[in-house]
Amino acid sequence: MIAMSFFVVLLALLVEQVKPLPRDGAVSSVLSNWFDLVGHNLDAGKPMHAWLVWLVAVLGPTLAGAGVHLLLAAHSLMLAFVFDVIVLYLTLGFRQFSHHFTDIRRAFDRGDDMQARQALGRWKGVDASGLPRADLVAQVIVHALLAAHRHVFGVFFCFVILSALGLGPAGALLYSLSSFAVEHWSRVRPAGSTPVNGALVPQSTRLFSWINHVPARLTASGFAAVGNFEDAIACWRRDCGRWADPNDGVILATASGALDVQLGPAVAAAAALDDRHDASEAAPGMAPTARHLHSVVGLVWRSVVLWMVLVALLTLANVLG
Repeated sequence: MIAMSFFVVLLALLVEQVKPLPRDGAVSSVLSNWFDLVGHNLDAGKPMHAWLVWLVAVLGPTLAGAGVHLLLAAHSLMLAFVFDVIVLYLTLGFRQFSHHFTDIRRAFDRGDDMQARQALGRWKGVDASGLPRADLVAQVIVHALLAAHRHVFGVFFCFVILSALGLGPAGALLYSLSSFAVEHWSRVRPAGSTPVNGALVPQSTRLFSWINHVPARLTASGFAAVGNFEDAIACWRRDCGRWADPNDGVILATASGALDVQLGPAVAAAAALDDRHDASEAAPGMAPTARHLHSVVGLVWRSVVLWMVLVALLTLANVLG
């Protein structure tokens, strides 16, 4: 199945570039309704019910996706291929976040910092009005790198790994749904809405952290390989502990070295700096400027090309072997 994986990813990325998903968030709305439905019917407030809700909401569609793929593959590999492309199109892609980043980058190019602050606020729901320019740019870089990992690299790696085992798009579904679960159950609920089981947030966060462990390090490895390798590895080893989330820390520390940009000042505001480190500690690299936003785009695309080439080589070896 590794031979099919390359063409599935390639076609899904091409289709997403030509026909991006609409900005109104139809897929996110469907997922939110699904998670709410499962929680409403299965959650009775106990820790064991949090496990049940997560298994049904996340693992249920994942197994269903694998089952549909296997059923289609038994009758027609072409039908299985089309199904995999559709699932990957819905779960993987730059256009799920790139319009926010593009709006911010264009605002900086015009010298309109206020518009950039407002665009960041719309994207992440934060108040960026009081941030100094360097910290504002650093936050944009942090969010863009993490979004690239969550929407592109993480989905890509999980898809390729489980697809190689014959499970089709199960990896893409598992990664996307487990990531969405953390976001969905962490949202502030309006007054009068059904309360969320208190165990759901820490449990979904912990489970996603386990799922994200290998993909995060593969993403960081790609950034190191296509950026400033020596500085990237040095920052990975030295600075990943600056972030409270170890997976995010690996990605951001490595990218900081690969881009030679100082992301440390943005951590306290954007990524909950670990209490063991002081935000004022000197971080390696140059102070963030608007031109680093263009460098981020180059780093991400070079990494995409790198991983696609590696999968293509594996595909060729599989075919010839």
